[in-house]
Amino acid sequence: NLRSRICQRLDAAGVPVKYHHHEVGGPGQCEIETPLLPAVAAGDACMLVKYLTRMTAIEQGLTVTFMPKPLYGEAGSGMHFHQRLERDGVNLFYDAGGYACLSEAARCYVGGLLEHGAALLALTSPSSNSYRRLVPGFEAPVSAIFSAGNRSAAVRIPRYANRPESARIEFRPPDATANPYLSIAAQLLAGVDGIRRRLDPSELGFGPVDEDIFAWSEERRRSIKALPATLEQALAALESDHGFLLAGGVFSEELIARWI
Repeated sequence: NLRSRICQRLDAAGVPVKYHHHEVGGPGQCEIETPLLPAVAAGDACMLVKYLTRMTAIEQGLTVTFMPKPLYGEAGSGMHFHQRLERDGVNLFYDAGGYACLSEAARCYVGGLLEHGAALLALTSPSSNSYRRLVPGFEAPVSAIFSAGNRSAAVRIPRYANRPESARIEFRPPDATANPYLSIAAQLLAGVDGIRRRLDPSELGFGPVDEDIFAWSEERRRSIKALPATLEQALAALESDHGFLLAGGVFSEELIARWI
């Protein structure tokens, strides 16, 4: 009932809701999902969802948290970003003959996300608690790989999104402690850098991996690039790899230095 009330208020505030439901985690873990929105509108929606959710809960004497890992031993709360690029209303990520119906542009976009994945996490997962969530065994991404079905992959391609109007990719490491505007802009710039440089994710060793990597031997798992395990590691990666964020003057050296 609380989720329904929140969604009614979001609708009244002009924020469309695709659906809402209970999630796989512990007591009270919920998901409210909006449809795909343009980049700035998506950032605005993130802010409004968080604000209206908190305020509606307070009216009921309840508390809402967006902590990535509020409960030890339970699944954490991520904020997965579904993404695609369009030109003149045409989805540039769709190719009926590609892996999981992904076009070459989409694959290169994925290559950019994973090539810059460690640095991205400094912006998309920017709290110490973020890395309590990014651990094996809780459907949280721990590896810089892409997959059509593996929920431990950093980039997942939804199997059901296999039509021209629905094909897309999903970046799973982010969480709601991020500034959504910086998080969205950074992901877009990483993906576009992948397209510009034609970064093929398979040639770079990022998959696809459609098996359960935790069933692999430890030696085989070491062949996969791991995501940062701490905020300090992510910030060090951002310090050494942020040229892609400066493209078009979207970020500046000063902003990145202040963030770190």
